[in-house]
Amino acid sequence: MTEQLKMAFQHTLKRNIELTGTGLHSGAPVRLVIKAADAGEGLRIRRTDLPSSQAIPAHVAQVTETTLATVLGRNGSSVSTVEHCLAALRALGVDNAVIEIDGPEFPILDGSSSLYVEKITKAGLMAQTAPRKYIKILKPVRVECGDKFCILKPHEGFAVTYSIDFGGSFPGAQSYFLEITAASFCAELARARTFGFLGDVEKLKAIGKARGASLENAVALHEGKVVNPEGLRMPDEMVRHKILDAVGDMALAGYPIHGHLIAHKAGHEMHRRVLCALLERPDAWTLE
Repeated sequence: MTEQLKMAFQHTLKRNIELTGTGLHSGAPVRLVIKAADAGEGLRIRRTDLPSSQAIPAHVAQVTETTLATVLGRNGSSVSTVEHCLAALRALGVDNAVIEIDGPEFPILDGSSSLYVEKITKAGLMAQTAPRKYIKILKPVRVECGDKFCILKPHEGFAVTYSIDFGGSFPGAQSYFLEITAASFCAELARARTFGFLGDVEKLKAIGKARGASLENAVALHEGKVVNPEGLRMPDEMVRHKILDAVGDMALAGYPIHGHLIAHKAGHEMHRRVLCALLERPDAWTLE
């Protein structure tokens, strides 16, 4: 089967994937298993520690919070920090899967998507008989808040242009453009880790965030320097991680997107808003 023909059909996993780790914000240990699902089921998340809870579709309509992570919920059940896993699944072409998790937050692992990529690649993908559908963007959609903005515009395939700007503080201004494919995601984005400022950690812990943060799972910045002894994995690791997050959040469209996301000083909430703005405009997209 040619690569083009492969892209025409939906895919699921050949074998289950299992990961264990700690939640970045909760600090709680967690076990996660990703299983195959039937064609047309999409990506769904099930809390196994809440046996009476319903599976949560990985869809923007289920987003309940976007403070420092994307949180999905349904009927009182919720799960946080889904973006790194969803980014890897979407980028590597997994259309249908059930993600079972025994806690309220996905494991942060090393702060990137690299272990998800490794596990998905090892498990392999299985083509299904149903055709793959895409959201094709027909007209630009823009949301903004102060000097932050996100735009989704027509494009062949899926691409992201992202820029960040911390002014005079390190890392300053960074920008990056990437055509998102399985190969480019693995090579350019998957290893980029989440990052934060050391001075914010205690404030975040006081509001119940970053309780599991460490130099093993995040890039810590302090007084213009990288605290991690191994340094950065790439000079522009921060903006690349922002694109990784955006790929995960765009997976919440429910289908792969054919379009170009342009984001400046954005984050999970702006990603949510631009996706909602798109889906609320039936003249701006079509399913094909």
